[in-house]
Amino acid sequence: MAKNTANDGQSTIALNKKARHDYFIEDRFEAGISLEGWEVKSLRAGKTQIADSHVIVRNGEVWWLGGLITPLLSASTHIHPDPTRTRRLLLNREEINRLIGAVERKGYTIIPTALYWKRGRAKLEIGLAKGKKDYDKRATEKERDWQRDKARLMRKSV
Repeated sequence: MAKNTANDGQSTIALNKKARHDYFIEDRFEAGISLEGWEVKSLRAGKTQIADSHVIVRNGEVWWLGGLITPLLSASTHIHPDPTRTRRLLLNREEINRLIGAVERKGYTIIPTALYWKRGRAKLEIGLAKGKKDYDKRATEKERDWQRDKARLMRKSV
């Protein structure tokens, strides 16, 4: 969970690094999240994890399942926070229709890739992705190693 304080009001809360390893991410969408007050406080404290979560489309709405937002110890005593509750994602109807078409017809899956602040609001970046096979993962790793070695050789020759 890296903190990035940029000048444009954006800062990263959590990243899903495992997503790029396990999936080919073909398209990205920015979604707002319907949160409760204690969840916003926990996000500001950085108490969240998105690596094992996923996104589904049900009844024309987009939902985030399995996202862990750990409640703070100073949370109110009259509420009983559920850290892994299902949260509604806020998208335009056109974006939802595009996601529905890709998931139902083309066999894509929707995964969260990043959670960040944008102008004081929590945003979840979701990716339209296809799963990688083991040989795809090996090829990606081999390409990454080659790029690293190539950069190392270029530095030595200059």
